[in-house]
Amino acid sequence: MITRSPALLQRHDEAEPLAPPPAWQAQLAGAIRDPAELCRRLGLDAAWRPGAEAGHALFEVRVPEAFLSRMRPGDPHDPLLRQVLPLGEETLPAPGFVADPLEEAAHTPARGLIHKYAGRVLLIASPACAVNCRYCFRRHFPYGDNAPSRAQWESSLDHLRHDPTIIEAILSGGDPLAASDRQLAWLVERLDAIPHLRRLRIHTRLPVVIPDRIDGGLLDWLGKTRLQKVIVLHINHAQEIDDAVIDACARLKTAGATLLNQSVLLRGVNDSVDALAALSERLFEAGVLPYYLHVLDPVAGAAHFDVPDDQARELVAGLREVLPGFLVPRLVREIPGEGSKTPL
Repeated sequence: MITRSPALLQRHDEAEPLAPPPAWQAQLAGAIRDPAELCRRLGLDAAWRPGAEAGHALFEVRVPEAFLSRMRPGDPHDPLLRQVLPLGEETLPAPGFVADPLEEAAHTPARGLIHKYAGRVLLIASPACAVNCRYCFRRHFPYGDNAPSRAQWESSLDHLRHDPTIIEAILSGGDPLAASDRQLAWLVERLDAIPHLRRLRIHTRLPVVIPDRIDGGLLDWLGKTRLQKVIVLHINHAQEIDDAVIDACARLKTAGATLLNQSVLLRGVNDSVDALAALSERLFEAGVLPYYLHVLDPVAGAAHFDVPDDQARELVAGLREVLPGFLVPRLVREIPGEGSKTPL
């Protein structure tokens, strides 16, 4: 079973005195991790449990209470539940669906660092996630080999220090905001000291699934950096955005962050013009601009989410008919070896 546990982060913070954890950390620790419990809490028919157990054996369940609260009880087709409920289909092989669909292993020059595109580098700032999405392209990623200690981070950061063409650092994971504020402040301070860096980008789902993560501790280190801040959220359906998420987005904007969203086109979740248009409208209400709509990365275990390219193009054409251009996300695919995302 693949496990992405916050415990992997503890070696960074061993010197911290014992204190009550922030509210978000308690919620992270209390996330549902048992497929039977997930089915029970949502009142699903017992017929769903065997598939949930089978999928969980390959990639464990993790669902925070705040995200669970937005799901419709008794509805196995709820668009939020479908993103996190393991299914028996995950155990079936599918041609072309592989463990490393983006071939990231070939672009890891240092521990915890992925360098694929010109001008920017991605740092695996945390191996943990607050929610395990069943379609995740990194569901098979070797996080245990890419969770650097501080000493190892210094060595990895030398890759950035010695390459003046890199102007943007991207914190990813896992979910970078699953790391402690102390660790993130330490890392961002070192990035801030690299003179040729201009931007800090953070890809995260935590403000959505645990909005309490955007607290004073986070806003403190985020507000101090000289780097331009871009936060890319990952929201696939309008139902994910409640008042708590809107408040979290507002707090991020007060820290000077530009907020964007990227979605994945998922069969049974958002594969209709109505669903995608409602998402764009709701994002804009929350102060977030649609950025990318990704077609599914062909990761092993997720083939049941796939939407054909022709259908994807038709959906985006339909969005152009009902939305202003600035609310239509760019339909893209990530192709290994290409210098950027590939528009479809």
